[in-house]
Amino acid sequence: MSRMSFGTAGTVTLVVAGALAFGTSANAQNQLSAIKAAQAPKLESLDADPAWAKAPELKIKVNNGAHLDKGSTTVALKAVYTPEKIYVLVRYADPTQSLRREPYVKQADGSWKKLTDPDDKGGDNTKYYEDKFALIWNISVKGFPREGCFAMCHEDEAGKPFGNKYTETEGELADLWHMKSVRTGFIGQVDDQYVDNTRYDKDKAADAGRHGDPKTGGGYSDVKLVNGKPEFMSKSAKAANKGGTYWLRDDDKVAFDDSKFVAGDEVASILVSPFAGDRGEIDTKIAWKDGTWTAALSRKLATGSKYDVQFTDLNAEYLFGVAVFDNAQVRHAYHKVPIKLVFAK
Repeated sequence: MSRMSFGTAGTVTLVVAGALAFGTSANAQNQLSAIKAAQAPKLESLDADPAWAKAPELKIKVNNGAHLDKGSTTVALKAVYTPEKIYVLVRYADPTQSLRREPYVKQADGSWKKLTDPDDKGGDNTKYYEDKFALIWNISVKGFPREGCFAMCHEDEAGKPFGNKYTETEGELADLWHMKSVRTGFIGQVDDQYVDNTRYDKDKAADAGRHGDPKTGGGYSDVKLVNGKPEFMSKSAKAANKGGTYWLRDDDKVAFDDSKFVAGDEVASILVSPFAGDRGEIDTKIAWKDGTWTAALSRKLATGSKYDVQFTDLNAEYLFGVAVFDNAQVRHAYHKVPIKLVFAK
């Protein structure tokens, strides 16, 4: 079965291998060293927090993504840790901030229409989407040290424009940290997901092996059209393209009042709230400024979840990969060689 670099809809491709012995395919040029921080960085300070100052920076070029300059950008990574948590700083150039994730737009005749990509044949929106990035960590995928992401990406199958994503055998798992700016990032979380061996089924498993970690509440869902109008709006009544947002927080929603809007106004089509439970384990703060995305992430070293990589052995090394999505559902830029995370003493 042939492999490919693209993941299935809404997923990532570059993967990592969890605690491995030294001597894997990741070399010294692809090593990220996490240093112990005297004080945990404040996520809201982003790269300005002094905890990052002494952390070595690793730069990784990712390629073949939609919209980026010649399909490429360079991701700068830093990592620090405390006795309880790991912190990762991610920065990369993206000339445009993409927030218009399929908003509703009021038409001249007063009706409402969702902006959709006319070229999207299913899970391949590259016109009205959000900026994203992802890290994916191997928990138990046997082929990952040799093949990286290719161990989970299956091209020659029906279901998605770029095939399906799953592990080969039962019990193999990968941990996917998927930062979705509109759906999770601006409310302070990374979507904590995983990949298993589930095969594609259009009715029962449309995302094949990609799943969200278990949750006890929160998340994101579509705002529906009711009688031709969005069901909810922000209590501020601001159009997204006039000072509002392209995401609607659940605790800010009120019944829709069509009289507040004129033709050309855009409103959010996605309702969001923070995940509770396993799926909400990764905190983040994100910002786009002057053509650069910056994000600070944190997660417990050990969560106890079978769906998460566990950073319990500070003498081990952990391989990971990074992918960048610029206004693209799946056409991301990627790096083929796994990156090695080690914990400096």
